[in-house]
Amino acid sequence: MKYSLIVPVAPNRDAPILECIKNLDYPKHEYHVLVIYGTNPSVNRNKGIERSKGQFVVFLDDDAIIEKDYLKKIDEFFINHPNIDIVGGPQLTPKDDRWFAKVSGYALSSTFGAWKLSNRYDLNSEKLQVDETALTSANLVCKKSAVEKIKFDPSLFPGEDPKFISDAKRAGFSVAYTPRFILYHKRRPTFNGLMKQMFNYGKVRPKKEKFIETLSRPYFIIPSIFFVYVLALMLVSLMQPSITGSVIGLQYSSWGFYLFLPLIAYLFLMLFFALYDSVRNRDATALFLLPLLYPLIHLSYGAGMLFGYVKKTV
Repeated sequence: MKYSLIVPVAPNRDAPILECIKNLDYPKHEYHVLVIYGTNPSVNRNKGIERSKGQFVVFLDDDAIIEKDYLKKIDEFFINHPNIDIVGGPQLTPKDDRWFAKVSGYALSSTFGAWKLSNRYDLNSEKLQVDETALTSANLVCKKSAVEKIKFDPSLFPGEDPKFISDAKRAGFSVAYTPRFILYHKRRPTFNGLMKQMFNYGKVRPKKEKFIETLSRPYFIIPSIFFVYVLALMLVSLMQPSITGSVIGLQYSSWGFYLFLPLIAYLFLMLFFALYDSVRNRDATALFLLPLLYPLIHLSYGAGMLFGYVKKTV
């Protein structure tokens, strides 16, 4: 048997991915499906690994959509790159998703919105050496030899997939990204849902790795610095309301103007990328929402990471 498809499913939750698997254009005797129910995705995946019989283990999210030729595309990749141990593909936003969800997908696939993590949510060129920023466990294929040695950390959720990729690379396994096999994944449909998701992503980072490791990749730290900066600006403005006048009046010699200068630069970048990403995705209406979503993503992630460090030290 070639493939073991592992689908972790939360209790009382629909799994549309199962209908897609039924319709796969691939010999039925060459794959089997392991649907593992439980509240902990890492435990579910690890149980699936123990029961897997295929040469390759495929991890799929329960609420995702794949195309009929999904397994054939995996075949094509490994025919061309037999030495790769782990490979993942993008998780794209469905074209029929709700407007808010679609635009949040634009923000997550934006360089300004998610920096290197945007690789996970967009079609990019094939890369045979990548790290955790390029992949998620929603669309991940591993040789059996890799998952026999590396498991998902049950103490982490979310964030279990970045640690899995990091652990695999430290163990010497080769990790790649390919746009060949695509998965479609719905986005959070509300401000509150997206804010909570980003906060939780940030919160788990301190638990996943040591601070020195995070510090070596400053793009993870910058949202927290930005959150502290915005909070400090609010406090200074409350204690000394006249300081905002130096910004409105463009008083370049005032220290207050320079205090607000990083925020002004951020706002210009935010508006530029809102226009750019609206054009890139051919959706003019996104221009009205993206300027709200970028800071929501950045501030929520930054606040979550700070909360994670406080929780870790207390």
